[in-house]
Amino acid sequence: MAVSTDGPLSELTIMDKQGQRNPLKFHHRGGPPWSLIATLDGLQKGDYSVLAGRDAQFTACHSLIIGGSSIRESAETWGLATEAFYAAWINALFSAPFEQKLSFSSLEPVMRNNEKNFLYNYLGHNEDNLLALTPDCADLPYTLRAYFSWKMGLPIAFRACGRGSATTSPHCGSANIHSEFTKGISSQTSFRFINEQIVNIIHSGSARTALEDEATDFYPIPLSRETLWPGTVYADPYGHVLVLVDWVPQTVDHPGKLLAVDAQPDNSITRKRFWEGTFLFANSANAGPGFKAFRPVVETSSSGLRLLSNDQLIENSAFASFSLEQDQLSPDDFYAKLFRLINPSGLDPKQAYKATLEALLEQIEARVASVQVGEAYIKNTPGNVIAMPSGSAIFQTLGLWEDYATPSRDMRLMIAINIVNSFPKQIAQHPDLFVMRGSRPEQVQEEIEQYHASLSQERKIYYTRSDGSQWALSIAEVLARKSAYEMAYNPNDCVEIRWGAKLGTNEYSTCRRHAPEEQHAKMEHYRLWFHELRRPTP
Repeated sequence: MAVSTDGPLSELTIMDKQGQRNPLKFHHRGGPPWSLIATLDGLQKGDYSVLAGRDAQFTACHSLIIGGSSIRESAETWGLATEAFYAAWINALFSAPFEQKLSFSSLEPVMRNNEKNFLYNYLGHNEDNLLALTPDCADLPYTLRAYFSWKMGLPIAFRACGRGSATTSPHCGSANIHSEFTKGISSQTSFRFINEQIVNIIHSGSARTALEDEATDFYPIPLSRETLWPGTVYADPYGHVLVLVDWVPQTVDHPGKLLAVDAQPDNSITRKRFWEGTFLFANSANAGPGFKAFRPVVETSSSGLRLLSNDQLIENSAFASFSLEQDQLSPDDFYAKLFRLINPSGLDPKQAYKATLEALLEQIEARVASVQVGEAYIKNTPGNVIAMPSGSAIFQTLGLWEDYATPSRDMRLMIAINIVNSFPKQIAQHPDLFVMRGSRPEQVQEEIEQYHASLSQERKIYYTRSDGSQWALSIAEVLARKSAYEMAYNPNDCVEIRWGAKLGTNEYSTCRRHAPEEQHAKMEHYRLWFHELRRPTP
């Protein structure tokens, strides 16, 4: 892999020690950063050089030895090159055609795919054998960063943080800076030790720290195509975390996309597109939401390893700049700015509405899978009732409830429903984001309202009822059942209830299981949170 931060590369060549050059077949990825990826096959033992270039000019050269003993070159500290390489690795790890739905049972299938993970067995000691990797949403960016640091010989740092309160953002303690990976090739045991610390220390408050805070693992960055690289973290105000993986450029045939992955409590990993229903943003007194980069660990001659401060990250050419831009934006302005970055030429209103509906459909289908996982567990353990926590712990806890209940997912679904229903009004509010072709915004709004009514009836999702039969719901029906999702997150209820089926209907007739009365009483008490789309603080 050859990675560039100042423009696309166009050539990749291998040269032997006699100076014989052979061009390599490669494919492009990204940018920025941009990368070329090629596979070397059938080479004889010996010394070689790989040359990368553009416009018939070679811009970089790297030596390698085929055969014999190899020595990993440790970078030892983070900088522009390692950050770019990290971004390119993340980009390749979750690469797939943009129209393909990408989902995995956990991080393990991704990391064990040596075609996607080009660091698989990179150290040459079968170090990836049986390596367990099952991070949840808060752990995912740290696990990816730790794995890359392990393979490349880089330091890693993380902090123990609080969860904040109703009026204050989480605060963190001093940084745990680990340099074990920089001292030669580390074993799987060494990586597992660091990763277990991450799992035990990191939680949803770790990424929600205030934007101006310096005692943090992440810092806010500008909203620009030049800074939002793969590997960038998105922290929402309620504790969910996503990792950017790819930009799909806008073309005449399809809208642009910004893609990210997240992990769920059941450890599944799913690729998702940026939209208001997935990337929640709000001005909040108890969270610093938005796009953030890992605070880099660098080496100084006087004090060894240290983390850069906010001031040191302003206009720093080696890293994305520290910026409080997102702190100054209303949610409306935040989404409008991202819309322009993703689709700089604007979108046809129908095309934009259809993309929004498709994003909602992806979110609903992800819920279908999640509910079905819980249903399978209950059926495989007959008579078992999953204990329900009390208060705000229904959103963040451990054990079976975290694995199979869907309170956070359902609150996000209701937020997404509001966004889709209000989409036609956005055209009148922000006509500058759309290609209007001379039409009045009010006229286009009315046309999209009619299109919404038609298309939401046509598109359908399917779920498996308690008797094993398939049941179809139109998107319009899902939208109309929004209030039912205020009480649909309990895995002890039958799947029909979880999809809002009404008592006495044919759809409901196959329901054979109900959560205990005391759990329903709790849910009634907590219902206002969902009705107001207000997640309580611990």
